[in-house]
Amino acid sequence: MEPTAVREAAEKLLTAYDTGAPIEPVITEYPDATIADAYRIQQEQVRTWTREGDVVNGHKVGLSSPAMQRQMGVDQPDYGHLLAGMFHLEHQPIRTAGFLQPRIEPEIAFVLGRPLAGPGVTVADAVRAVDFVLPALEIVDSRIRDWKISIVDTIADNASSGGVVLGSRPTPLTAVDLRLAGCTLHSGGELVATGAGGAVLGSPVNALVWLANTVGPLGVELEPGHVVLPGSMTRAVPVRPGDAVVAAIAGLGSVTAVFEEDGR
Repeated sequence: MEPTAVREAAEKLLTAYDTGAPIEPVITEYPDATIADAYRIQQEQVRTWTREGDVVNGHKVGLSSPAMQRQMGVDQPDYGHLLAGMFHLEHQPIRTAGFLQPRIEPEIAFVLGRPLAGPGVTVADAVRAVDFVLPALEIVDSRIRDWKISIVDTIADNASSGGVVLGSRPTPLTAVDLRLAGCTLHSGGELVATGAGGAVLGSPVNALVWLANTVGPLGVELEPGHVVLPGSMTRAVPVRPGDAVVAAIAGLGSVTAVFEEDGR
């Protein structure tokens, strides 16, 4: 894609945030767009947000489990940026009106204590870089109409990022086997999904390694204090006003997201 087309696509996605009106798939209007083009569109939006005063507080790996790849119709992971404005406090009401088509996923959040920069990052490097882990809920959202996304669409749309709710009990990485950590997801008091850490590329740590080695050649270093979401342990569940969603992860505790009754 030409630079003007990249900026044009980014502007359309940014407008969707402002108007609350989803757009047609990026790949429909730009059928020759590549994955590299999609990341350029994503970066264009990130530059806009940071110019306006927001701050990058981490990254997410998306589509890292077979369940999510099947649900979204894609065949590989992607990554997006987590901005400070995306973080919400546990148990504090969240406006669903701030999203277009929200869904929610349970994840194990890594909080880094050391910088991590690829290429060449190993599992050992990644483990040393992690300060602690937290249970988390990611609110995924799409600025693409009806979630009709290709891999190009979700990448261009900042990996379908929406919001993050972190639990408040940190756990050392050595205290739990993330591969075997089971997860239950309840919404409105009903069990809606189950999963385990092993669903995320075999281990959430593998997703952290993939991320560091993918963004490193682009000149991006994962920084101390940054949050990394490695991907969902279950399928994504739709969110409605008034919902209370609880993810319980064995060995890590639970995290709760509460959405305002009227969505305002």
